[in-house]
Amino acid sequence: MKTTLALTYSLLLALSLPLAAQQTGTLKAKVDPGRAGVFLDGKYLGPASNFGMSRTYTVAVGEHELKLAEPRYQEIVTKVTIEAGKRSVVTEKMTALPVPKPPFGIIKTHSADKYAAVYINGKYYGHNDEFDNFAQGLLIPPGQYEVRIEPASGAAVVKSVTVVADQTVVVQ
Repeated sequence: MKTTLALTYSLLLALSLPLAAQQTGTLKAKVDPGRAGVFLDGKYLGPASNFGMSRTYTVAVGEHELKLAEPRYQEIVTKVTIEAGKRSVVTEKMTALPVPKPPFGIIKTHSADKYAAVYINGKYYGHNDEFDNFAQGLLIPPGQYEVRIEPASGAAVVKSVTVVADQTVVVQ
């Protein structure tokens, strides 16, 4: 009986794998700048690339809204169609916004998920790994901010902070 159940389960699993592959395709975003966040139907997938290598994401088949966001550039919103078992490649060069003027304070973030999305006052600013070491931080004008760190799984961290010129605030 156990052997029959194990064989039946193995057969069902083997038959379902091709079916699952038929219901998904992959999305590769080649974006300049590579640190741009990739959002599909409003959900953050992660950065477009890491260390110059474009990342690939598994996506359900069909038409989707793709948003590319990076705080120093104009957002790009477009449609992308994902076909079963195929890779869709989106290539975009974002347009830089004017450089802000000082003074600045610094926000640093800490999260176990290095690709956790970081939002300031509801706007995407990057992923945790960009603001999580001694040499990195987000330069931002002094003021009051709500910082949200949203990992791929688990609860988001939301903190209200006051940024002062030439000082660092850490959110974890």
